[in-house]
Amino acid sequence: MNDGVIFDAGSISLLPGVLAESVWAPQPGLLKRERTRLQLVQAAIRVFSARGYADATMQEIATAASMTTGTVYNHFKTKEEVASAVALLLAHTLCRRITDSQQGVAEGAQRMAIGIRRYIWLAEQSPEWARMMLDVSAAVPEMLLEIRDYVLADLRLGVKQKAFRVPSEMAAMDLINGTVQQAMRTVALGDAPGSHGREVASCVLRSLGMEWAEARRVAQRALPPFPPMNAGPAARANTVVAPAKKAKRAVT
Repeated sequence: MNDGVIFDAGSISLLPGVLAESVWAPQPGLLKRERTRLQLVQAAIRVFSARGYADATMQEIATAASMTTGTVYNHFKTKEEVASAVALLLAHTLCRRITDSQQGVAEGAQRMAIGIRRYIWLAEQSPEWARMMLDVSAAVPEMLLEIRDYVLADLRLGVKQKAFRVPSEMAAMDLINGTVQQAMRTVALGDAPGSHGREVASCVLRSLGMEWAEARRVAQRALPPFPPMNAGPAARANTVVAPAKKAKRAVT
């Protein structure tokens, strides 16, 4: 039973447009089975946002997608498999759009600050979405693995540029991920001032080895805008660092 919850756009706080257009946009060229799977994942996002991951059911996902429960099970054996697909879509969307906004940013420290502040910005703009992402990431570790490639690339760039000095990549990554997730929870609960994102970024940069004054200076810079989704290859050519796809094997 869905207890009367209507799983449409009005049942959850609105995802910022620069992200929503990527999550909800149709993907041309998909085969019928792939289109159905994507529709189920999008429906699951609505259900998880409205109900929370723990309380959501496969039947509710089917209802939100206007499909049968059998169709859901044809694509996903368990709710955990659905959550994994949701996690990968959300992580890919956020990381790609944040990377798009970092075009031309050559400093690893600034790229790190932008990423940290954008996740906290999401919690400010859409608390329900942030809480849903945190729930899903706790249930599906693959989400953090997907995000890790992007964060690790910026961390390594900062180390190479001698802006960061860390005893180990693993320790630094745990520091970054744990701090940002807790900051998102704090903001999503309405317990933080508007400057929280900048202050958290300052603390993380300082913890990564930057002098305090420099960490604050970098973290206080204005966030770059998101470029349009339809920007062609030339508009994205200035992206400095691509995600390190070998990073998953590099961290042990």
